[in-house]
Amino acid sequence: MIIKKTPAEIDRIAAAGTILVRTMNLLAGKIRPGVTTGELDAAAEKFIRSQGAEPAFKGYRGFPGSICTSPNSMIVHGIPGGYRLARGDILSVDIGVIHEGWVADAARTFAIGPITPIARKLLTVTEEALFAGVGQCRPGNRLGDVSHTVQEHVEADGLSIVRTLVGHGIGRDMHEDPQIPNYGHPGTGVPLEEGMVLAVEPMVTAGRHGVRVGDDHWAIYSQDGSLSAHFEFTVAITAEGPRVLTPWHEAGGGRAAA
Repeated sequence: MIIKKTPAEIDRIAAAGTILVRTMNLLAGKIRPGVTTGELDAAAEKFIRSQGAEPAFKGYRGFPGSICTSPNSMIVHGIPGGYRLARGDILSVDIGVIHEGWVADAARTFAIGPITPIARKLLTVTEEALFAGVGQCRPGNRLGDVSHTVQEHVEADGLSIVRTLVGHGIGRDMHEDPQIPNYGHPGTGVPLEEGMVLAVEPMVTAGRHGVRVGDDHWAIYSQDGSLSAHFEFTVAITAEGPRVLTPWHEAGGGRAAA
C-alpha cells in the first residue's frame, strides 16, 4: 500500500533530509586517500546523533554500520571497516537518517583523487540519470516514466542498469511501497500522485548488469567486476512538481580531495 504524505509530513522528511545532506557534506570533506571506511562511518554516526537524529541503517535487519560504503565494483550495502581509500578509487556512500520518526535516504559516489575516464563517465552519467528520473516525478506521470527515463539515459551512453535492485517509497519506514525499478516502459505502472515520497536511486555498472552477493551476505558487487556507481535522492511529488528533500549543493558528480 502506498502511503501518501501531507505537506507538513513532507516537511518533516525534509528536516531529516537536511541532517542527511549536512552529514554527506561532512564526509565529502573527509574522503581522501588513506582514510578508512570505518572512520567515515564513525564520523557520520557522531554527527547524525549530535543533530538529535539516528542513523537509519544502524541495526536495520542486522546491518552493523551507520552508513553504507561501497568501493569500486561494490554496488551497494558495503559494511564500513578497515578498507583504506586509495587514489583512483570510487566510493559510493549511502546514508539514511531518522529524525522525529521520519526517514530520509540519499547516496552519492565520490572520486578519490584522479580517476579513469570510464570511471568519470560512470559517475557523470549515473548522476545525470538521477536528475532525469527525478524530473519525471510529477502528478499525471506513471512510475514507468521514471524508470524508463533512467534506463534510457544510462544505456544511451553504453552503461548498464542494475536490474535486481530498486528504489522505494519512504516515510515513517525506510522501505515503503512502491518499488521503483531503474528500467521499464513509459506510460506504465503506478500513477504518480501528489503526496507520494520516493527514493529514486540509479545503480549503474560500466560492464554488464549482473550482480553477485559478497561473503558477508550484505555487499552486492557487479558480477563481472566492473566499476559501479550509485546516486540517490529522496523526492516528494507535489502539485508544483518534484521536490528533492535531500539536495546536495555540488552538481556534476561527487568529488573528493586528491
